[in-house]
This record gives sequence, C-alpha cells and structure tokens, in this order.
Amino acid sequence: MASEILEFAMLFAFGFSWPFAIWRTYKAKRVDGKSPQFMVIVIVGYMCGIAAHLVEGTKLWLCAVYLVDMALVSTDLALYFHYSRKNRK
Repeated sequence: MASEILEFAMLFAFGFSWPFAIWRTYKAKRVDGKSPQFMVIVIVGYMCGIAAHLVEGTKLWLCAVYLVDMALVSTDLALYFHYSRKNRK
C-alpha cells in the first residue's frame, strides 16, 4: 500500500505542474523554451508506467492518474505545435 501512495504522490507532483505550463503557454501564445522532444519522452514514460501496471494486473487505479497526466502533457504538446506554427508566420 505504501508503494501505491508514493507512486500516486509522484504522479500528482509531476501532474500538478502541467496545468500551470499549459496556462502560461495559452496566455503568452508563445512556446519559447519549450521542448517537444522532452514532452514526447514524458508521454512515453507515462505509457510505460501504464503498460507495467497492465502487465502486472495490479494497481490499475493508478493507470487513471497516468492517463490524466498524459492528457495534460499532450495538451501542452498540442499547444506547442499550434503556437509554433502561428509564431513562424
């Protein structure tokens, strides 16, 4: 049970920062300093975490937290591509 709580805390801590990054990108309409490669690596990491739980068949409720975090990172990545195209014009 302690490992589940600690994993949830880690996912919560990582996921907590993404709404602020998304909001900052949305308000500034600029993506200076953002790395799409980094965001893709984070998404792949979350996918590996989900896969690990699915293979083991344990702690499946944590998959939902991984999915929420992955959705947040994906939103920031989508904003990156949206605003990077607009800023080039």
